[in-house]
Amino acid sequence: MQAIKSFFVAVSIYSRIPVPQFDWKEEDMKYIFCFFPWIGAFIGSCIYLWNYLCGIYHIGSLCRIAIGAAIPLFVTGGFHVDGFMDTMDAINSFSSKERKLEILKDSHIGAFAVIMLIFYGLVFLGAFSEIENDVLLRIICSGFFLSRCLCGISAVSFPLAKREGMLYRFADSAAIKLVKGSLYIQTVVCIGFMLFCSIMAGLLVAVAALLTLAYYFYRSKKEFGGVTGDTSGYFVLLCEVCMIIMAAAINILIGR
Repeated sequence: MQAIKSFFVAVSIYSRIPVPQFDWKEEDMKYIFCFFPWIGAFIGSCIYLWNYLCGIYHIGSLCRIAIGAAIPLFVTGGFHVDGFMDTMDAINSFSSKERKLEILKDSHIGAFAVIMLIFYGLVFLGAFSEIENDVLLRIICSGFFLSRCLCGISAVSFPLAKREGMLYRFADSAAIKLVKGSLYIQTVVCIGFMLFCSIMAGLLVAVAALLTLAYYFYRSKKEFGGVTGDTSGYFVLLCEVCMIIMAAAINILIGR
């Protein structure tokens, strides 16, 4: 029963998918990171279905790319984008760790957040427009699942920058061993599916995701002393765009 409640809590927090609502208790949060990647599975499924429909009804490439890139925003309500923007403001402030953590909590949007979000969007759209191969599309759609697996692993494994906030609350309440085991298994299964689609492309995209995780560990430790809920959102977006860039590079250099 607690696992079912944790599933509904995860879906209600990390997406805009309608699910039954109830009062959350601490025990209901034990397993939410186990279900966090499933939001990515839903996003990837929607993107793949959209591209399939575009092929059937001969929808133009601009519409296909724009709506495909917007699907993650539709599903999550921009949940991770907020963290990305706060993190960009904090990192580009070039202040002390303490000041950067204060900026993360600030609800105001700074110039660097807007600039970096526009830059991110342009890179994402440009790279996504190059994913025309069905095999690469399946790998990228799986990447939305993988990015959340790795984000969940970082939340329960990496040092936390502060002992407060949503991430600390969830990580502190989590059944750590079970959650880690579940996320490791889901990560292996996801990478296995990528390799099944294409050994070379799947491996390169998975390596891009794992290198992004290593970079995230280094950068979050250096800039903030650990990870926070905002930096987790930053990682999800960064990981996804790095995987898409890798897939686009494969398509350009080898697929054509």
